[in-house]
Amino acid sequence: MNNLATSESNAGRPAAHGAILHTMFASFLGWTLDAFDFFVVVFVVDRLAISFGVSKADIIWTMTATLAMRPVGALLFGLLADRYGRRVPFMASVIYFSVIELLCGFASSYRMFLLLRALYGIGMGGEWGVGASLAMEAAPRRWRGVLSGMLQSGYSIGYLLAAVAARLILPAWPAWGWRAMFWAGAAPGLLAFYVLATVPESEAWRQHRGGNTAEILRIVAANWKGFLYLVVLMTMMMFLSHGTQDLYPDFLKTEHKFATATVSYLAMLYNVGAVVGAIIFGQLSERLGRRRSMVTAIFLSLAVIPFWAFGGTVGVLAAAAFVMQVGVQGAWGIIPAHLNEVSHDATRSLLPGLAYQLGILFAAPTNTVEYGLSHRLGYSWAMAAFEITAMVVAIGVISLGPERRGRDFLGVRD
Repeated sequence: MNNLATSESNAGRPAAHGAILHTMFASFLGWTLDAFDFFVVVFVVDRLAISFGVSKADIIWTMTATLAMRPVGALLFGLLADRYGRRVPFMASVIYFSVIELLCGFASSYRMFLLLRALYGIGMGGEWGVGASLAMEAAPRRWRGVLSGMLQSGYSIGYLLAAVAARLILPAWPAWGWRAMFWAGAAPGLLAFYVLATVPESEAWRQHRGGNTAEILRIVAANWKGFLYLVVLMTMMMFLSHGTQDLYPDFLKTEHKFATATVSYLAMLYNVGAVVGAIIFGQLSERLGRRRSMVTAIFLSLAVIPFWAFGGTVGVLAAAAFVMQVGVQGAWGIIPAHLNEVSHDATRSLLPGLAYQLGILFAAPTNTVEYGLSHRLGYSWAMAAFEITAMVVAIGVISLGPERRGRDFLGVRD
């Protein structure tokens, strides 16, 4: 009999096979499509700069604006999810960011585009916390690590899909292909209908639902030390992911003069590595523990930085980029399970989501800082120096933090 069908839920009651699969698929797809919408910009920086008559630095700033607005979405949708349930806020966040993404394709000026990308950040910030709590509360404890990795790998698959779209759409419509990329990003809105039809409300939320908004915020305030730690942790994790991903396509074009098609293929390859890493280290965390597995994954990435930043051939850069993302996203694959396990029952959407997105807020200048350093140190040294520092600090932060691997979400309330 299927393991998922026979596995026990968090409190020992039989888990519904279909409900688990639908919930995991919806949460995974939501994060995948959200990431696709974000990474569209990465592949059209040059075209956007030409179209709006601004510099590449101005376009990179729109990514910073998106990242900086994500805590607003985490706070808004997280409060709604802890107060009223996971399903409706999840659907609302998906519909919201899909509509904004569609409108980005109609932007007629840089100012309008900048505003829309900032507004998009609200939807992107709201989706993760709600989707992660919905998924992790449905996942059987014995499968939580690997399912956490699968869920978080949606981010890399979204990046991969953006690379595929760039390879197919941009050459087909040279004049306005960047607009078509954003229009394609409106498709996630259809996910809301799937959630409405197939995904049940979280039983853990039903048992531990918070009171009014003030009560939920009081719980967060009472656990401020743990919350502050999670914000620091997520800031370092954001330095790892955005520092190794967002500008890497531009780095390959600028430093190595690779053609757009070559860059797209390399992005596809290293995002396959990211998916592999998220699943492998997610499963490994069930045996080694969450923190030890995250540290191991980051050490792997640290080891390949010389080849990732200074490689002289396509083959070396491709292999190093693949291994880099195995490690970076291997550590990230553990995050949904880890954050939900160390969070209070009544704030499992708000607290992980807000910590995650505040980490983004503090790490929002990553792209701007790296790009600025490239003018002083050269692109290769800028990328390497930034990431070596981030990885060493991240290892220390992770090692000093708490862990509650395998925690029962349906047991005695915190």
